[in-house]
Amino acid sequence: MSRFGLRVTVAVLGTLILVLAGCGAGDDGSGQGRRPAGAHVTIRVPADAPTISAAVSLAQPGDLVLVAPGVYPESVKIATARITLRGESRDKVIIDGRLQQPNGIVVAAPGVAVENLTVENNTQNGVLVTGSAKAVAGLPGTSGGYDTGDEPVTFLKSFLVSHVTATRNGLYGIYAFSAQDGVIEHSYTSGSADSGIYVGQCKPCNIVVRDNIAELNAVGYEGTNASGDMYVVGNRFVGNRVGLTINSDHQEKLLPQRGSVVAGNLVAGNQQTPTPEQADGGWGIGIGIDGGSDNQFIRNRIAGNINAGMVITATADLPPEGNQIVDNTFAANGIDVGWTFPTATQGRGNCLHDNDLRATVPAQLVTTASCPVPAQSPTPSGTWAMPTAPGGIPFTEVAVPGAQPQFPNATTTGATAVPAVPVLPDTASIPLPSASLLAGNALVRTS
Repeated sequence: MSRFGLRVTVAVLGTLILVLAGCGAGDDGSGQGRRPAGAHVTIRVPADAPTISAAVSLAQPGDLVLVAPGVYPESVKIATARITLRGESRDKVIIDGRLQQPNGIVVAAPGVAVENLTVENNTQNGVLVTGSAKAVAGLPGTSGGYDTGDEPVTFLKSFLVSHVTATRNGLYGIYAFSAQDGVIEHSYTSGSADSGIYVGQCKPCNIVVRDNIAELNAVGYEGTNASGDMYVVGNRFVGNRVGLTINSDHQEKLLPQRGSVVAGNLVAGNQQTPTPEQADGGWGIGIGIDGGSDNQFIRNRIAGNINAGMVITATADLPPEGNQIVDNTFAANGIDVGWTFPTATQGRGNCLHDNDLRATVPAQLVTTASCPVPAQSPTPSGTWAMPTAPGGIPFTEVAVPGAQPQFPNATTTGATAVPAVPVLPDTASIPLPSASLLAGNALVRTS
């Protein structure tokens, strides 16, 4: 994960390990209930099975597990391909980890859809989608991700997370790791001690993150070693400590990061105090690029971030190269764009074109780094006075979200057929968002 994100402290890791060791064998609720006869059936919880895990264990490809309102104190693992897990009510179907489970939902099979429910109070993740056996086992690494060691990269292919609320989770709200060909959409994340939405270790990703709200997290969205057809479009990243980061990290495979498209997002006011504290002091930053390359930032509205609207820097021995910042609107940031590099890892080929901005570091980047620039052209670097981050609050104390939009016709629609490969956005058709994008369902408003 990036220097803009949270480094999970030794104390928290110790707590997670103790929690994992203490989880009881009976928490999955499997081996109970009855599957209705036929193909592509609906298994109802609790009518057909007493727990979500029991219903999932009964499900066959093409089935729908439909969950009635209630609080379900369990951790659900989905290992059967092409099933749909859906709540009847997004706000009233709650998978509650009780701070005793590492994950609310683990998707470990292709073609799975998770829809219209809430996951909360997990020590690691709300929803985890992964092809990594070690991640499924919940083995935390020193960076806050997973210690995959010498495990070969295996991708889970094809997934959908839609209309999910993930709040008060100890690492990530919605986490796609070593996964490809998926969509995270119409979801809400808050109270994540690391990032609300995280996509890591994919190449090519073929993943679309769209129309989500991430607020009151340490970081709204983070993409680590996520390269190739990786789209982050039309989201609201407002009221976190850092809005969005794109980065390379030696602690995950498939580095360096290259080739994300970040378009049409609202990235504003990312200096909220009642949020999980970042150990490395990331604060007041809209977008951070940390060793990421060949990314496109197009028609984003980046406003009111007290430190900087956008920061580009290097990570370890990986300089940022070839990033294009085009047609964005910056307003009321500490500085609009800041580029700062260690001498040994100076960026190259980064450029700006046709942005509405005022203050840059170094000064006059609009003219000195105007696109196009030669690929090996050194990127100028400077420094500025950065504000000190105030203390935060535990993730368990972050404000509870309000009601969120429901999955349409949740109780009458059959299982969702998740496509093998999602339709990728046409970036030319993505507009500059308004300052009120998705505000009706958010707690934090822009001024």
